Amino acid sequence: AALSCRRYVAGGRCKSTAKLEGKVVIITGANTGIGKETAKDLARRGKVIVACRDIAKAEAAASEIRAETGNQQVIVKKLDLADTKSIREFAEKFLAEEKELHILINNAGVMLCPYSKTADGFEMHLGVNHLGHFLLTFLLLERLKQCAPARIVNVSSLAHHGGRIRFHDLNGEKSYNRGLAYCHSKLANVLFTRELARRLQGKSQRRVEFTANALHPGSVHSELVRHSFVMTWLWKIFSLFLKTPWEGAQTSIYCAVAEELDSVTGQYFSDCQPAYVSPRGRDDETAKKLWSVSCELLGIQWD
Repeated sequence: AALSCRRYVAGGRCKSTAKLEGKVVIITGANTGIGKETAKDLARRGKVIVACRDIAKAEAAASEIRAETGNQQVIVKKLDLADTKSIREFAEKFLAEEKELHILINNAGVMLCPYSKTADGFEMHLGVNHLGHFLLTFLLLERLKQCAPARIVNVSSLAHHGGRIRFHDLNGEKSYNRGLAYCHSKLANVLFTRELARRLQGKSQRRVEFTANALHPGSVHSELVRHSFVMTWLWKIFSLFLKTPWEGAQTSIYCAVAEELDSVTGQYFSDCQPAYVSPRGRDDETAKKLWSVSCELLGIQWD
């Protein structure tokens, strides 16, 4: 019974053997958990840029990945999503040093942090999980377009079902609950993906060469819960019912490489298949409003 339970929990697997020769992938937060497993898999296929805040941890992860995959093209670059200055510096350096970019995996995230703000004064969950990746995608978009077919993969969560976009209190100054703040930020990921896909599709009449999809990795045994003693404790007790980071990475890998997703965009996946999106996650008006508010907050114009 334990085995069949494990098999059920493990969920879908990415069966694609697609190679990414000559292609470049950026993965944010790839020094631990599902990001690291995603990087390991993609490093067997092509060149991977590991974009992380903690360079020492990232270098350790990268050298482990290089040793395991035999691919020397696993490169670490500093990126702190809680600081727009760092995001801009990362993009500037990347664009100067790398001529290609085919896949961007917005994987990094924070969860259940006590109330805190980013360098720019955004509430931490919203700032890192949504606004940081929003800005990063904006800065790298032209390069992705030049290298089409290209893919953007946003790691969201089933938690988006519990989220709502509280435009009157985006930074949680009036009321704050760290569990809900996480849910709100994951809903923002789904809405961003939806609106991004809509805008990219509108631009090209032919086959979709440029896709954006979101996903739920599953409940994964990872360091994400480190801010919560209770969750850390529950995670230990229920580890049999949690995916390993390798299992959790499967849907990210699937969205990044599966051939059958070549022209699929604006979708949300779980266990390597399309999954149900909450009604709030399908609200185009909210998606459009979140887009313009995000641009305002970041001081960018993204038409």
